[in-house]
Amino acid sequence: MTARLLILLTGLLVTCPLRGDASAPVPVDAPGRWSQKRAQAWHSQQPFLAGANFSPSTAGNQLEMWRAETFDAATIERELGYAQALGFNSMRVFLHDLLWKHDSAGLLERMDRYLAIADRHGIKTLFVFFDSCWNPYPQWGPQGEPRPHTHNALWIQSPGLAVLQDGAQQAHLKPYVQGVLKRFANDRRVLAWDLWNEPDNFDGGVRPTPAEPRSKPELVLPLLKAAFVWAREVNPSQPLTSAVWRDSGRLDELDATKQVQLANSDVVSFHSYSPTAEFQRVARSLRRLGRPLLCTEYKARPGGGHFDPLLGFMREQKIAAYCWDFVNGRTQTIYPVESWRRRFSHEPAVWNTCILRADGAPYLKDETDYIRRIMSGK
Repeated sequence: MTARLLILLTGLLVTCPLRGDASAPVPVDAPGRWSQKRAQAWHSQQPFLAGANFSPSTAGNQLEMWRAETFDAATIERELGYAQALGFNSMRVFLHDLLWKHDSAGLLERMDRYLAIADRHGIKTLFVFFDSCWNPYPQWGPQGEPRPHTHNALWIQSPGLAVLQDGAQQAHLKPYVQGVLKRFANDRRVLAWDLWNEPDNFDGGVRPTPAEPRSKPELVLPLLKAAFVWAREVNPSQPLTSAVWRDSGRLDELDATKQVQLANSDVVSFHSYSPTAEFQRVARSLRRLGRPLLCTEYKARPGGGHFDPLLGFMREQKIAAYCWDFVNGRTQTIYPVESWRRRFSHEPAVWNTCILRADGAPYLKDETDYIRRIMSGK
């Protein structure tokens, strides 16, 4: 079956609406998707998976983490050691298409070096290929300095808006996905593959650049479908996923993007920065899909998202748990998103995200004590 036909079928298979009752049908499996039985068998072989969305504190975005000039193996080693000491056993790590376009061999070599470091610390990795969040105008080369005291000031989308709008600039995307997968398709150090982070998201309207078109989700959708087709052609041993985020628990109101995500994901991943009651409601709703759950983003303290009791709940339910960010550094995610609109001049009283300071000291000792207790199973 050709890739084009697979994409067409994927689009057709996921258009059936869902009812709101508990017995509501779920999106029909897209071609090549793992069966529920296979997904659950994979899940049964995993421990309770928990960790963070990781980039070393010396990297402000995906390019700074992986480019030859700024790849910081010493900091990765040290900070994954901090993660191991907390009991974390998995990390979610972002790649970028420009890394493949400009230095594919170097990217694969540095991914292998990263995986060797993570493996020494007992950590498996969930890699992310594409991302629709923050700056839609990525540029190759030195990334400059982040705007002071500003949340994710350097983070960049992959692919950028120019690539989304111009098919002639998309030629490297399929080789990127398939080249990475072919290299690591049977690597035990890789937990799973996240094809696209929040594909229907925007830059938040916070940047002093021309606004993204409201049609951006429609630009992303065919590439999202294609990414799953490209990955299925390689047929990696690890599961594929793409996390639903906003309204992720409303299975009776799925838009086109979420229908494609849920019809193609072998394991269901989702994001929720909500307080405990709403988080639990979302998880209960997604349980109806009959597949393992991975929460690949959670915990924003100002909004009521805290490790206690969310991490304990996810361990009890065996929902993989990846908080946003780990060690405070160039991503500056201790500041809230509103730091784009309201200037900060010093560290906020309540950190938005992150667990540790750059020297490994905890932001909140009670919090790290709780994480260790939950991860130890006590």
